[in-house]
Amino acid sequence: MSEETLRISFIGTGVMGGPMAGHLAKAGHALTVYNRTRAKADAWVALYGGAAAATPAEAAEGADVVLTCVGNDDDLAQVTLGRDGAFRAMRRGALFIDHTTVSARIARQLSVEAEEPGLLVVDAPVSGGEAGAQNGTLSIMCGGRKAAFEAAAPIMQAYAARMVHIGGPGAGQTTKMVNQIAIAGALQGVSEALRFAQASRLDTDKVFEAVSGGAAASWQMLNRWGTMAKDEFDFGFAVDWMRKDLGLALEEARSNGATIPVASLVDQFYADVQKLGNGRRDTSSLVTRLPK
Repeated sequence: MSEETLRISFIGTGVMGGPMAGHLAKAGHALTVYNRTRAKADAWVALYGGAAAATPAEAAEGADVVLTCVGNDDDLAQVTLGRDGAFRAMRRGALFIDHTTVSARIARQLSVEAEEPGLLVVDAPVSGGEAGAQNGTLSIMCGGRKAAFEAAAPIMQAYAARMVHIGGPGAGQTTKMVNQIAIAGALQGVSEALRFAQASRLDTDKVFEAVSGGAAASWQMLNRWGTMAKDEFDFGFAVDWMRKDLGLALEEARSNGATIPVASLVDQFYADVQKLGNGRRDTSSLVTRLPK
């Protein structure tokens, strides 16, 4: 896939997909977008240009590249394999990139479904949150055949700081599960450490200065310690989404035999956070279930 102006369809113009599609438009590509809520697609067109389609199939008609960033397995199946799905309209040899966080099972299924129409398929979940999408600094973990990844890489460069081809179909989604398992444990550790510091009546800013430069440091500590101390939890990636992601990881672990007890426990802790009414707050609100 060359880097000239391409006809691109982007399906899912929400918190993540909207800015990612925007970077492709700014790169000079011709975009047609589709969103289940038509008003969001129209708002995107008003901001970036291009066109809004009535169905995923209409959006995909004649496209060189089709990208998706939707909600879950069912949403992805509907916009690709449904009656008005993109796979019904894509031309032979077109590239399909999925940025949704879904199960490895559906990623592998789409790869199989793409064989007869001759499509190139990459499962490419992202990490970096809303800020990463807006700033074009996402980290993308990719699964699929080598030729598909090589075709996708020049496209994804518009909004990525890092892209890694992990392996065959589904490998990108499984790697995203690795990512979320690691985040869950790190956030629980930071939550407990913060509450311990507060219970000890320590100056949390000075504690952060002392420990954040050593082995205790993590992205979660560096970016969320201060905001967690101030009870600020409006940073884009919601608890509800994290529970979905951890559910995928737990399901995959049952399949591959991995033991992930900390992730399982933190998933239960996030259920407590949801019961507190914080399901739409950032994942760092995990700390709210611990008393000050």
